Formats: sequence, structure tokens, C-alpha cells
Amino acid sequence: MPSSQAISVDDHELEDGEQEQISEYDIVSSPNDFNTLTINSFLDQGAIQTPGFQRNYVWDIKRASKLIESLILGLPVPQVFLYEENRNKFLVIDGQQRLLTVHFFMKGRFPRKEKRGELRKILNSETGMTAELLENDEFFTPFKLHLPKLPNGTPNRFSNKTYDTLEDYQNQFNLRTIRNVIVKQVNPKNDDSSIFEMFNRLNTGGVNLNTQEIRASLYHSAFFENLFLLNESKAWRSILGTDNPDFRMRDIEIILRALSLNDGTDAYSGSMTSFINAYCKAAQAFSGSKVTEISNDWEWFLNTIKTWDDLVFWPGRKKFSALFFESVYSAAQRLRKEGYDVSRLDDSKIAAFGRSEEFSAFSQEGSTKSAKVKGRLSATYEYMRTLAEEAQG
Repeated sequence: MPSSQAISVDDHELEDGEQEQISEYDIVSSPNDFNTLTINSFLDQGAIQTPGFQRNYVWDIKRASKLIESLILGLPVPQVFLYEENRNKFLVIDGQQRLLTVHFFMKGRFPRKEKRGELRKILNSETGMTAELLENDEFFTPFKLHLPKLPNGTPNRFSNKTYDTLEDYQNQFNLRTIRNVIVKQVNPKNDDSSIFEMFNRLNTGGVNLNTQEIRASLYHSAFFENLFLLNESKAWRSILGTDNPDFRMRDIEIILRALSLNDGTDAYSGSMTSFINAYCKAAQAFSGSKVTEISNDWEWFLNTIKTWDDLVFWPGRKKFSALFFESVYSAAQRLRKEGYDVSRLDDSKIAAFGRSEEFSAFSQEGSTKSAKVKGRLSATYEYMRTLAEEAQG
């Protein structure tokens, strides 16, 4: 039965900690000192895009106020890194909290903590942050600077100031600049893999983002939006043994692995991270019908195995096996296309295969090596096909 606890999955099966040789890149970078007026305008126009799935806006009013005060006073603030995706279109690699703080202050509104998850989804929609949304008190409160008193007890002169009440200091704030380092990959051509590495290495948050959190930021698309819906399925939550989605997105990573491996492994070369990144990049161009087809395939699989024991994918009974799940998923989809009745498979025999030495040989150390990935997918398919043929008599 599912619980409210976090997902219990074999962490060594997922990607964090996976090591691979990083390519050499030809990257150009150019420093630009954008003033706050320009930054606000770029955000309004969508020229600077904040990767909403990176994490919510997390600063409290005190920290946000200190940044604004530093800018008013002319104190230096940390630089921002932007990746140039296309001409005049930039993705924030590092500095999202700073840029959004400036943006919110100039709008005169500060996001409510309890609404930031919902706000993130709206900001990533086509409508974005409209004037009506800014005026909605369910999402925002007035952005009044909250600064500590001076040592002698005197209030800070900027306390309770808003952007509109800065008076003579407003123009001073408008002209303050933040150093923006814009980077662009020149070579290899038609390959933006460097952005993933930069995002990972330049991330300076209190808790480093894991592989899936970075991926969700960089490859946002209708397909990726749909992954969050697939992850909320009651049948899927039951298989994982928890009601709540994992806050580090490990459950979504499991779905994504299964979908990408089912799509084909011809391009797999030994790095699960690179393989899934390439799939997510391609998925940005998926049509609406393609996304629907993927959803239907996922729902078919969950409906087909709804009578299976929930512990089929828990070979050791203590942890969920992402490797076994993705292998069974891929095999089931292949058998379905070949005309076999997957619903007639004996789940107890499938569970036994997940505990077998044959499957274990492909899922131990080095499980992301090409031979092991393709080997376990092939072995699982052959085993399940034999079961299907026996069931059909």
C-alpha cells in the first residue's frame, strides 16, 4: 500500500554520480553590464527566460531587501550567467533569484511563499505574469523593503520603501548594473551539451540540483509538462509505494528513463545522462499528438499491470528497482506492438526474473554501460516473450 513517505529507490540505479568523459568545447563569453531597467524589460519581453522548474523562487523578504539595498547603494552584487540559445534569447544558468528579485521589486509585488509552486507553473505558461496576476493578492503582497535597524536603533532609511516610493533614489536604482556573463557554444555545432555542464557546475544554491532537476530546467517543453501529470497517476504512485511525488524528481526520472529507452537505444553510447538529455532535447519538438501517444502508451501499461502485485518491481522487497521497471516497460510495449497479449503474463514469474542472477548480472556495478543497458532490455524482452507465447498456447 502507498504511504506518504518519500520514494524508496536504489540510488545507484539513477544518474547522480555517473562519471563520463566531458567533451572539449569552444565557447565564447562576453560580459555585459545591464542596468535594472534593461533587466526588467528583458524579463517582460521574454528575452531572458528563467528556468521555472529549476526551483521555485526561494528568497524571503529580508534577503531580497538586502539585494535591493545593495543596488541602491552601489555595492557590488554577484554576477549572473546567461546562456544564449538564439539571438536575443537567453536562459539563466546562474542568478535566477537575483534577477527575479529585481523584477518583483520593480513590479512592486512580492510572491507569497505558499503560492510559489503554483506561480511557477503560471510563469512558464504562454500567458506569463500578467498585470491581473500581479494584482492578485492570493499570489502577491506589496514589496516593501524589510531591513534591520541600525546599531543605534535608528530605522534604515530604506525600510518600508517600495519601488514607487524610492523618490530620488529611484533613478539611482534604475541605472545600477548587474554584470551578466553571456556564454554561447560555438563547437561542437548543433550540440548544446555544454549548457548542461555549465548549469551543473555554476549552480551555487544551498542544495545542489541533481541531474533531473537540471534537465527539467533546460529542456522544458509540453512533453516535460506532461511528465508531471503522468507522475501523479494513482496507479503509478501505488507501484512506487508513496502518495507524494518526490521533491527531488527521482520518480519523474524513472518515467523518463523508461520512455527514452522504449524509444530506442541505437544512439546509446554508455552515458545514461547524455542519452536522456538527447531524448529531452528532441522531445522539445514533439507534436501534441506525439505527446498524447506517449501518454496513452503509459496509461495502457499501467492499466495492463493493474492486477500485478505492487512488489513486482521491488526485487529485494526494500527498494524499488528503476532498472527492472524500465526493462519490463520497454519489453511490454514491444510485445504489444508485435501482437502479444501482455495482460496474460504471470506477474509472479516476472517478479522472479527480476530477482534472478541473469537479470542481476546486468544491473550491478557499471549498469549504465552500453552492453549492460542493452543486455538487460534484451534479456527481459526474450523472457517475457517466452511467457507470452506460453500463455497463448
